Amino acid sequence: MAGNSARKGAVRKGKKGAAVGSGGNRARGLAGKGPTPKATERKGHPAARRAAAVERRSEGAPRRRGTAGKNSDAPELLVGRNPVAEALRAAIPANVLYVAIGIEADERVTEAIHLAADRGLPILEVSKSEIDRRTGGILHQGIALQVPAFAYDELPDLLDLVASATTTPLLVALDGVTDPRNLGAVIRSAVAFGAQGVIVPTRRSAGVTATAWRTSAGTAARIPVAQVTNLVRALRDCQKAGLQVVGLDADGDTTLDELPNAGEPLVIVVGSEGRGLSRLVGETCDVTVSIPMTGQAESLNASVAAAVTMAEVARRRRQGR
Repeated sequence: MAGNSARKGAVRKGKKGAAVGSGGNRARGLAGKGPTPKATERKGHPAARRAAAVERRSEGAPRRRGTAGKNSDAPELLVGRNPVAEALRAAIPANVLYVAIGIEADERVTEAIHLAADRGLPILEVSKSEIDRRTGGILHQGIALQVPAFAYDELPDLLDLVASATTTPLLVALDGVTDPRNLGAVIRSAVAFGAQGVIVPTRRSAGVTATAWRTSAGTAARIPVAQVTNLVRALRDCQKAGLQVVGLDADGDTTLDELPNAGEPLVIVVGSEGRGLSRLVGETCDVTVSIPMTGQAESLNASVAAAVTMAEVARRRRQGR
């Protein structure tokens, strides 16, 4: 019957000739990509970062310091004679040194100028009022160093550093401490009492700003500071690495005088004033301790509490306890 091929549902036959193949694409698609690379060979994997950190240390490469950090890539002014001299001694990256005209120079100012000159940094003499303007009027002692934003260490790199330390590991973690002056004071105490590093959360926490630099008296150049997105997860990673997590809490399980295993690898966790440790962080701690005090004061400043605890741990370790 004529016209059947136009009916709805009719099956049209293809042209005669050789069938078109896939050109081998189908076979190639079925082929495997080979064995899965080792964890240490996979870019971005924690094991690869740890391996890279070990390789850098074995080659004597400097740790990252002073390049753009996670919070901001804007440069800041580090002020004060001790902080500036310490930063230049530690060879942290810097852009320019400002010195007030007519400043009464002491050995720290003289050393800072010589170190900056040796590195080829621009040294600008400006008026005191200009430094006041640039620093917002904070105490600067007539000298300021412009530094790039602080570069934080990765927690896996910090744990690798702890694992290779010749002294018993001691880290300090801050939970909700938002005042950069407290952070700077904690960093200074951590250096003084032999801690290997400091851990701070990315959110709801002070960062290493110029204020923290100044409060640390420049010691932020001498200790790794790791910034983590989740403090609870970071503390669990520390536990997996063999460190005991000790939280400071006014209602602690025990007192600092009776802290068990002070000579073991420790992470001391300091909470914010008023709120203390957050619930999840407190639950993650292996033990919580309180600092014995008379009834005259309800609590200590966060940085003071951290310093008291680190000093006691250092004392117990010196005595082999």
